[in-house]
Amino acid sequence: MDAGILQRFVVPLNPPRQRHVSRPSRIRVSLNSQGDYGGPKPTRELLAEWVSKNDDFVRSLPIYVGGASLAAVLLNRAVSGIAPVADASSSQSRADLLALGMAVTNILNGLVWLSIRPKTISVVDPNGVDCRRIYHGLPEFVTSELLWAWESISNVTCCRSLIVVYDGICILQIGFADVLQPNGDEPMGVDADKLIQGSLYKGVMRSGSQSYLANLSLYPGKTELPFLPSNTQAAILQPLGEKGMAIVGGDTIRGFTTSDQAWITLIAEKLDATLAKAVNKTQVTVEEKS
Repeated sequence: MDAGILQRFVVPLNPPRQRHVSRPSRIRVSLNSQGDYGGPKPTRELLAEWVSKNDDFVRSLPIYVGGASLAAVLLNRAVSGIAPVADASSSQSRADLLALGMAVTNILNGLVWLSIRPKTISVVDPNGVDCRRIYHGLPEFVTSELLWAWESISNVTCCRSLIVVYDGICILQIGFADVLQPNGDEPMGVDADKLIQGSLYKGVMRSGSQSYLANLSLYPGKTELPFLPSNTQAAILQPLGEKGMAIVGGDTIRGFTTSDQAWITLIAEKLDATLAKAVNKTQVTVEEKS
């Protein structure tokens, strides 16, 4: 009787563990009445922006620190009652000499920073007109995704133009575009067929990786991108899977950092998944109708 009771309450040595399945978090993306993106936006690097805006002060900072350290050592030497002549047997004198050497090193470092300056790269205003063209046959969730991509890239990088060509069609042209005629105000459209036949598009699709044209004016292939403003400083050609490409135009030479390029790559992967889903749905609908 007791043995039966004990068997009912035996605790297994290795009890089965409950498996916790992590569910992917969902980001809600919405469009307001003006058609703008209303979801989360990436943050900026505030420290890097402050340093770039206060470049002269940051370069002079070692001089200020070295000068203040030098004055503090001399003042301490004067008020401490120690003989002004350095004595090798005195620990205070050895410490003062070490502090003086470090202060002078800081001052010299600041002078070097001030004398060696990189070439100033200024932000330019695109020579073009504002453009906002979205392919009319896209589902609403694809339009929302494209606007999200534009807001996410333009808000944190030097991007001023974005073109998305997918499945042989230009589905998005937003930002600044070159004018169709001199002294006109109509933006130049994207000839998707001509772009696909160009060497830039073929090279990017063949490699399957991002191509960064840090100084666009130095590349002969710039003529294949006539829809970008004439003074576009940099461009990124980002493949979208095997069916399309995104073109990102910037207003600063070498303005896209490594983190910007990685961010654009991640957005391109998300766009490719969304566009592929939309294309598959369209094909299924056409087959059902036929």
